[in-house]
Amino acid sequence: MTTAADIMHPGAQWIPATETLDRAAELMRRLNVGALPVSDADERLCGIVTDRDIVVKCVATGHDPAQVTCGDLCEGTPRWIAADADVSDVLDEMESHQIKRLPVIENKRLVGMISEADLAQHLSDEQLAGFVEKVYARR
Repeated sequence: MTTAADIMHPGAQWIPATETLDRAAELMRRLNVGALPVSDADERLCGIVTDRDIVVKCVATGHDPAQVTCGDLCEGTPRWIAADADVSDVLDEMESHQIKRLPVIENKRLVGMISEADLAQHLSDEQLAGFVEKVYARR
C-alpha cells in the first residue's frame, strides 16, 4: 500500500497565523514553495496561505502585506491527511475539495505536504488524469 508519507514532500514548515504576509512571501521564496500551512498558537493547522492568496486577496486589493497576517487570509476548514493514509484517500480528499496542496499530519504534527508535483511523480497517468479532471472541473 502506498501511503501519504510515501508520496509527500517531507520537511514542510508551518507559519504562525500571527505572522505577516510579507514574511510568508519571504519564507515561500526561501523554501521555493507556493503554499505554507498556517498554525495557531497550539501549532495546530488553521489554514493554508498561498502565493496567489497574497497577491489576489492582499496586494491586488490595496492592502499592505506587512500589515496583514496569515491568519487574516485563512478561510474555511483546513483539510489535511494522516501520514499513514492510503494514496486513494489522498486523492479522494484532494478531489472532493478541489484542492491542489494537502498537509500531511502525524501525531498531530506537520510532517510534509502533498502537491500536484508529488502526485505527478507517483501516480499512474490514469490516476493523474482523473485528479486533474476532478480538481480543475468547474462546479
